[in-house]
Amino acid sequence: MTAQQRIVLGIGGGIAAYKVASLLRLFTESGHQVDVVPTESSLQFVGKATWEALSGRPVNTSVFEAVEDVNHVRLGQDADLIVIAPATADLMARLAAGMANDLLTNTVLASRAPVVLAPAMHTGMWENAATTANVATLRSRGITVIDPAVGRLTGKDTGAGRLPDAEDLFAAVQRFLPPPTQQKPPGEAAPPSGETALTGRTIVVSAGGTREPLDPVRFLGNRSSGKQGTAIARAALAAGATVRLVAAHLETDVPEGVELSTASTALELRDAVTEACQGADAVIMAAAVADFRPADYAGTKIKKVGEDGAPTVSLVRNPDILAGLVGHRRQNPDAGPGLIVGFAAETGDTHGSVLEYARAKLTRKGCDLLVVNEVSTTLGFGTEDNTVTILAADGGPEARFAGTKDEVARGLIATLGTLLNR
Repeated sequence: MTAQQRIVLGIGGGIAAYKVASLLRLFTESGHQVDVVPTESSLQFVGKATWEALSGRPVNTSVFEAVEDVNHVRLGQDADLIVIAPATADLMARLAAGMANDLLTNTVLASRAPVVLAPAMHTGMWENAATTANVATLRSRGITVIDPAVGRLTGKDTGAGRLPDAEDLFAAVQRFLPPPTQQKPPGEAAPPSGETALTGRTIVVSAGGTREPLDPVRFLGNRSSGKQGTAIARAALAAGATVRLVAAHLETDVPEGVELSTASTALELRDAVTEACQGADAVIMAAAVADFRPADYAGTKIKKVGEDGAPTVSLVRNPDILAGLVGHRRQNPDAGPGLIVGFAAETGDTHGSVLEYARAKLTRKGCDLLVVNEVSTTLGFGTEDNTVTILAADGGPEARFAGTKDEVARGLIATLGTLLNR
């Protein structure tokens, strides 16, 4: 289990405050004591009763509350970590100026604990010269300012300024907390649990779908959003691992804290994954890799020919990246990765079930684990939930996880941690 830490969770006055309730839940479920310190304006979005109910602690906003405890000093001195989300433009300006005009800014000034800010605001405010200067000032003082996510903002606008998802924020602050500790009976050695066993490990995760160009405007691709792969990266970060994420085309945010490399085609992904796997403890091939690519690339857009004419597109097979990793490990056992995990998005038919096809693929590929999920127009790709079955090459029992993609990811990482620490 994780050693309990005292966290001050500051809430800025932005509409993204509602998302921080999930971050608070992640902190408390990990065993930490959390004191929530909202600004007065933030209570317009989420009330004090919500924070008290979720934290199990009293919530104050003014230095004139709990005066007998000298609360603004005690909170700062007792804190092991201060996290502020959302950090609004106004709040960051006040912190950069060293102001102490409410309980939260007083607490930051009185503390020597690490401070992590997660900004959230309109793109125009984030890119404003004043905000840019304030962020630079805060970072120069050792405060960590996480770049906001890019996506849909309040209203019709889209751009940089979204508050990252709670799971991403939780993963990003793990490096400021001590590594997990294990409880065991006196005299009995217990292996690390799957959920906390990746401290000191390097995990490679591929995510997203590859695209094989046909001409300057067309490509062969697939429906992968990258949500499951990025969820796995978040879970591995939260378990203490160094994560190298090799991203093909994603329809989701990149988790804060990963070592990122990108690829577009299957050939590019193969090269990027091979390089990332050097010295790694495990690789999880969650990317949806195109099996085929056009044999010829047209340098100009392919035009229609006549009323009924259509071009004939010849395809060639792409290299099998997963089998290639297995073969490379066979020849270079010390180069890594120690554990190879494949993914199989399968559909059943009259000749066999999803699991029958998956077991055959596990034997054919030679990887250590195969994560199997059934896909259709409503299952797997692009959805928020998933159901997977994990098959082991050594004949071990099947594991099955269902729920949100983050819940499935945590189940997979727990399984991986158990295997790595055998």
